[in-house]
Amino acid sequence: MNPKTTFIVTESFEAARHVGVLPEGHRSRGLHGHSFLATIHCAMPEFCATYPGGEIDAIKARLQPQVKKLDYSLLNDLIEVPTDENIARWISTHCYVPGTEAISVQSTVDEGLEIDNHRMAHVWRRYYFQAAHRLPNVAVGHKCGNMHGHGFAVVLQATHDVGDGDLSIDYDLLDTHWKPIFELLDHACLNKISGLENPTSELISQWIWNNVKQHFPELSAVTVYETASCGASYNGQDVHIWKEFTLDSSVIMKHAPDGNKRQKLHGYTYTLRLHLSAPLDVVMGWAIDFGDVKNKFNPIFKQIDHKPLHEIADLHGTDVANLSRWILNKARIEQPEVYRVDLYETKGCGAISNIGKIGPILPF
Repeated sequence: MNPKTTFIVTESFEAARHVGVLPEGHRSRGLHGHSFLATIHCAMPEFCATYPGGEIDAIKARLQPQVKKLDYSLLNDLIEVPTDENIARWISTHCYVPGTEAISVQSTVDEGLEIDNHRMAHVWRRYYFQAAHRLPNVAVGHKCGNMHGHGFAVVLQATHDVGDGDLSIDYDLLDTHWKPIFELLDHACLNKISGLENPTSELISQWIWNNVKQHFPELSAVTVYETASCGASYNGQDVHIWKEFTLDSSVIMKHAPDGNKRQKLHGYTYTLRLHLSAPLDVVMGWAIDFGDVKNKFNPIFKQIDHKPLHEIADLHGTDVANLSRWILNKARIEQPEVYRVDLYETKGCGAISNIGKIGPILPF
């Protein structure tokens, strides 16, 4: 199966706003400011770039001048009601990129939304709690069998048909549904909570889903970060897990035109995420052990970390799109559960190659 590749390009801007549609007393109704991230998700046709592998530069060239209009501005001067939804619409209207599938606006480190081509708004907010746990069913000697702890993070995602409205779901509504969950989980031993006797990331995400969904039908996904580099997500049907890696690699893009900086020998600290989906093991309570994911991927990792990528014989292009597809196809040989690879050369700029499934929204 040929993977689908989506380019992700992000630009930041600083701006002030006041949002008058919010109720009296709401903290965002008055004048305030944010460090925003604006992101285009685009399955850009090849002919739209000036050279093979130049898609990110082509999208940036369209996005940057529009975002510059928002930078250090009072957004109300440009957008009558500058909610995150309307900022995303403004970017969509003013920045045409062929193949655009969604526009995301992240207004703080821990909240944002994505509006797709079907006018569905996927609103998310990230939360944190501190807790202890152990996995009771792992083999003797497995480190997770010991009582230990994590600073967990949880992303609640809600989906709503925003239509032409200014506001879909207020972030504060997510707070309302998170509060009783936080009171149960924070500074607790998770094993002592009913339903979490085997508190894997997968089962924690399902437990939160079951406790929130009944009161909040718009809930569309629960994502649990066990650490900053791995976690699990549940959407009511499927369990997804991911494992993140960092690569420090050098590269030459041979298709870049003369004089283009990408033609020179240069390098990146890449962020790479492997996404996997598999049925839950009813005994272990996980889809796949994160340690097994890392061990099986390690031979591929060693081929590309601290290496000149342009010297890999069967890698026919060293741009992030070709590289993410190459990694996906290699990884699926040993781990067919891998369905998606995210590869970012800089923060918020890269490519996603996936087969069949989309997977959760993971904030930058």
